[in-house]
Amino acid sequence: MRLNKHISETGICSRREADAWITAGRVTVNSEPATLGTQVGPQDLVRVDGRLLGESRKDVYIALHKPSGITCTTEPGVPGNIVDFVGHPERIFPVGRLDKDSEGLILLTNNGDIVNEILRAEHGHEKEYLVTVEQPVSDNFLAMMAAGVRIGGVKTRPCIVTRSGPTSFRIVLTQGLNRQIRRMCSALGHRVRTLRRVRIMHIRLGTLPRGQWRALTEAEIRPLLAAGTGRRAPQP
Repeated sequence: MRLNKHISETGICSRREADAWITAGRVTVNSEPATLGTQVGPQDLVRVDGRLLGESRKDVYIALHKPSGITCTTEPGVPGNIVDFVGHPERIFPVGRLDKDSEGLILLTNNGDIVNEILRAEHGHEKEYLVTVEQPVSDNFLAMMAAGVRIGGVKTRPCIVTRSGPTSFRIVLTQGLNRQIRRMCSALGHRVRTLRRVRIMHIRLGTLPRGQWRALTEAEIRPLLAAGTGRRAPQP
């Protein structure tokens, strides 16, 4: 079997990513540097970054206060990608997205088993944002945002919107359309000045400084596992 296929079938990456790892010198076969097109069999020992393929790992769950300007992608060629920004020793990836111009809470993990279930729209997991616009917001604007706004031919779900200042409001969404809040505001004649996500489900941004990350607590991890496909207890 070709090495890139062998690596991708473990579920840790795509064949394309495996080729990139091989080219970068991150993969060895029987302790020798691998090359593109290498063939491997069941008896061969394949390591990525020195770790034996299939070796048990410790699951990682972190919360990052993403600054604006950082892109939520795992593609290494994208300047300012979130993986390079965090610089975690494990191969982690973001749970969902937060657009480049926005800041705030985003979760990252190396446990792909839970990600799709957490992101599935029908589960209606809450995400809360603090938004500042350029002009004062009216009661009518807040009511229209809460009732749902038609963007791109789709009406957004009803949501919770509360005033937090003359030009700012809090909004709790249960869906995640591309640049949803910015597009909703634009449709109602407002331009977003700042947008910060402050909560995902039960996990809050709190006082985590911009650009810093922290490991989730066990109390925060358990509901995530219950929401995903893996219902096992977190590893110590």
